[in-house]
Amino acid sequence: MSKENISSTSSRLAVLTSHLSAVVMASENEAAVAAVPSDSPTIFDKIINKEIPSKVVYEDDKVLAFRDIDPQAPTHILIIPKVKDGLTGLSKAEERHCEILGRLLYTAKLVAKQEGLEDGFRIVINDGPNGGHFSHPRPPPRRTTNELAPGLR
Repeated sequence: MSKENISSTSSRLAVLTSHLSAVVMASENEAAVAAVPSDSPTIFDKIINKEIPSKVVYEDDKVLAFRDIDPQAPTHILIIPKVKDGLTGLSKAEERHCEILGRLLYTAKLVAKQEGLEDGFRIVINDGPNGGHFSHPRPPPRRTTNELAPGLR
């Protein structure tokens, strides 16, 4: 798979995506992505298994944090659980997932400190098809006020 295809596909895949939901598909590519069985390895599974290279910034036995291949800000890192355990989206979380959800947030704090973000950072969790298909903490993207509103000073 080419880097371009990986980039295109990764923008539609998520660590904890709900596959095969009743969603109107905007394109054949989105339909193909949604048709992949939920037990098939995702791009993130391949990153965890070191089948696809990534720029890892933090790793332990439960989580992996790595730089986004298509960063939307100077600091753009994804943090994913190494084992899904049925956690296919934040809206699907059960009480048994509390430990890993807490671990993901704590890892965001560790990574932010490691990245020198003492002045603050954002964590974004998009959940489900209408939330951008991502449901993993993302500290940041980070932008200054001037970067958020160029020309407004």
